[in-house]
Amino acid sequence: MPAFPEYRPRRLRRTAALRALVRETLLAPSQLVLPMFVRTGSGIRQPVTSMPGVNQTSVDELLVDARAAALAGVGGVLLFGLPAFKDAEGSSAWDDDGPVQHAVRALKRELPQLVVITDVCLCEYTDHGHCGILRDGDVDNDATLALLAKESLSHARAGADIVAPSDMMDGRVGAIRKALDAAGYSSTAILSYAAKFASAYYGPFREAAESTPQSGDRRGYQMDVANSDEALRETAMDIAEGADMVMVKPAGPFLDVIARVKSETGYPLAAYQVSGEFAMIHAAAQRGWIDLERAMMESLIGMRRAGADMIITYFATDAARVLRAGP
Repeated sequence: MPAFPEYRPRRLRRTAALRALVRETLLAPSQLVLPMFVRTGSGIRQPVTSMPGVNQTSVDELLVDARAAALAGVGGVLLFGLPAFKDAEGSSAWDDDGPVQHAVRALKRELPQLVVITDVCLCEYTDHGHCGILRDGDVDNDATLALLAKESLSHARAGADIVAPSDMMDGRVGAIRKALDAAGYSSTAILSYAAKFASAYYGPFREAAESTPQSGDRRGYQMDVANSDEALRETAMDIAEGADMVMVKPAGPFLDVIARVKSETGYPLAAYQVSGEFAMIHAAAQRGWIDLERAMMESLIGMRRAGADMIITYFATDAARVLRAGP
């Protein structure tokens, strides 16, 4: 038998302490962001059937979940609104008395240590479920920009730390940045959904946000899943327009895009582990096919390894508790 080499990799794998000592990729609770769905009313906690443990809540119940997340060390929350009424232009989106605006004020008052991010889009607020104004069945890009700016301003007035446009209209980052700066909100940051793909993994979210399009789909403005060069162009455009942070969504199927965006831009990068990714892990675990906790943590570490600085995930609170508990 030939002699073994001097270096034996297994020496540093023998115990949990040794493995932790030489771990190359670290994940901290503060790098996790919890998406939350808030609706008008009080005492509301309505389960999302396709997403175990996820609920639509009123502001009072949202604070219960946000406190648990903060106690676990989660860095921030991302708010999606479910309005009392919808119309063709999504006017509830910029209502200063809307559920997101109420939630922002409550979070900044009760849990100031949490970073509060608000999703900026019209799909939850329009009666047709598309992300902008419809003209002859198609979304009017330029007419939508002014409405997204109005929504962003309303969120900034409420106290949001970061607004996150997810609509995928061309030019929306520039329009939002200009509106925020002109109104005195130059310190409000923009997290752009820069590379948002027209993915099959969004299904459970549309139940949670009640935002399924009533006709057609969103492939006319969300990105083709086959394109990574385009993702880099989209990201560069948003950075040039004033984005402070950029996002790749979904995360798991697009780890290559995450790696390219981080490598080629160096910008703060968020990865969104979307509803379908979350639901599939839960479904497989419920059938005994995988270990839920291990699959959860492995998926998140993979996103960090690819280059994500922060991860938006419905696992945020549970994952933060695992990280706090240690190996």
